[in-house]
Amino acid sequence: MKKETYDIIVKPMLTEKSLSIRDKENRYSFAVCKSATKSEIKQAIEKLFKVKVTKVRTFILPGKLHRMGQFQGYRPDWKKAIVTLKAGNKIDIAQT
Repeated sequence: MKKETYDIIVKPMLTEKSLSIRDKENRYSFAVCKSATKSEIKQAIEKLFKVKVTKVRTFILPGKLHRMGQFQGYRPDWKKAIVTLKAGNKIDIAQT
C-alpha cells in the first residue's frame, strides 16, 4: 500500500537541539511514520518543501513510561528522521 505524503511526515521537531543543528549544519528533524522508509521520507520532503535532500538518517525512539496515579503504561515508540539538505536550500518551518 502506497503512503500519501502527508501520512509520512507527522510533524517537524522544534527542540533546542534540532534548531541548533538546523542553523549550523543545514539539517532538519521530523517525526515520521514508523513504517516509512528513507526513500519515502526523501521523496515526501522534496515534494512538500520543494528542496533537494542529500541524506536521510532515521532511528526509532522508545516510548517513555507514563504514570497517572496508580496506573502506568508506556507511550508508543516513534520514528525520527534527520534530513540533510543540499547547500543553499532551506525550509521555513514557521509557514508549515
